[in-house]
Amino acid sequence: MTTLADPVPGGRPGEPRRAAALGADLAERGVRGIVLAYVDTAGITRVKTVPPARLEAAVTWGVGMSPVFDTFLADDSVVTTDVLGSPDGDLRLYPDLDRLTVLAAQPGWAWAPVDRVGQDGAPHPGCSRTFLRRTVARAAERYGLSFRAAVEIEWAVGLDSAPPGEFVPAAPGPAYGAVRQVALSDFAADLLAALDAQGVDVDQVHPEYAAGQFEVSVGALDPVAAADRSVLVRQTIRAVAARHGLRVSFAPAVLAGSVGNGGHLHLSCRRGGRNLHAGGEGRYGMTAEAESFLAGVLARLPALTAVTAPSPASYLRLRPSRWAGVFTSWGRETREAALRVVTGTAGHEEQSANLEVKPVDLAANPYLALGCVVAAGLDGLAAGRPLPGEITGNPARYGPDDAAALGVRRLPESLPEAVAEFRADRVLRDALGPVLADAVTAVRQGEAAAAEGLDDAGVAAAYRWAY
Repeated sequence: MTTLADPVPGGRPGEPRRAAALGADLAERGVRGIVLAYVDTAGITRVKTVPPARLEAAVTWGVGMSPVFDTFLADDSVVTTDVLGSPDGDLRLYPDLDRLTVLAAQPGWAWAPVDRVGQDGAPHPGCSRTFLRRTVARAAERYGLSFRAAVEIEWAVGLDSAPPGEFVPAAPGPAYGAVRQVALSDFAADLLAALDAQGVDVDQVHPEYAAGQFEVSVGALDPVAAADRSVLVRQTIRAVAARHGLRVSFAPAVLAGSVGNGGHLHLSCRRGGRNLHAGGEGRYGMTAEAESFLAGVLARLPALTAVTAPSPASYLRLRPSRWAGVFTSWGRETREAALRVVTGTAGHEEQSANLEVKPVDLAANPYLALGCVVAAGLDGLAAGRPLPGEITGNPARYGPDDAAALGVRRLPESLPEAVAEFRADRVLRDALGPVLADAVTAVRQGEAAAAEGLDDAGVAAAYRWAY
């Protein structure tokens, strides 16, 4: 579960007392510090830490942090909007006690996601976690919908002993091969143990396509908790790797010319506990509402890429015929389509049917990505948008005329193209609100300017260890 109410100065009812008890318990268990984490507009996880004795104060009055990080770039340079990017002001970080977790791979530490609130007690309009929570709440209030979501996590494992800035794969072996699993079996076993100790249910972990690459799939939760879990799992992977003399990269493109790291989103709409992606009269068992939700996401995919593929390195990954989903198309279990309809095994559809959004990587802020996908889907649902025809096989095979007739369009091929699509999209900008939408635009434009003049290898190197 995730705390659904906004934090308030003085603490939510009963929380200061609860925090005092939790802090005392953590101290008795040997915890010396609590990581308070959030993700900025550029997709970087920023943290402050407090000792357990200060947890009550953090829950009651928050922990100070500048709002300037809303317009930080991945290299820590700063851009500005009309209201963000100055050295003025302060925000308060309020930890969510329902998500507080003792870190199994970092002895002496615990972790909690935070919401950011102004000193006046008003939710910060640039807080992506608050944005996602409110988007989900609006879906419940207006449409009676809830969601289950999960974020796939791919990463490349390198040797920490490699020359500074370089990536040397920590294990050889072919894609999905046993050679790589055996070579890093101790690392993988410790990772599974740490995730289990932290209450993260793992569906599977396996070697992936690229050099030294692995993927972990975790159980679905409500969208806010799923985004929290994505941040926590990456924190855990980094920590376990460090204990094994390894270094990991979640960057969209670790090496130019190679398959990159994805962060595919899985999402299902539900009402009254029923999965709307199964048992309906539409295609592959979808209900009419699920089809319209999918159609809404499909319609906004070009603009969504500014949120889901936010780095110049993202566009090294978004290449045709690499299962990255770079065309506006959908299909049942079609891994080249941007939207993959997952029906699940016969007899298990109610539990497993969902929508996979593929043009997403781990440079994306997961709260922004999930919130914008939900907003796009709700717009389609509200309009009763019809779902166009399914695409099978690789959409790259279509010529221009056939593609246009089928509504198959290439997604933006660069970050500036994605920004232009985003700026023209009222639905996403209105969902985010002016402060957060302008921050997305400014940060993306700043990243594009920072990478200007770099070749593909230079772009990959610039962002290799940022994520």
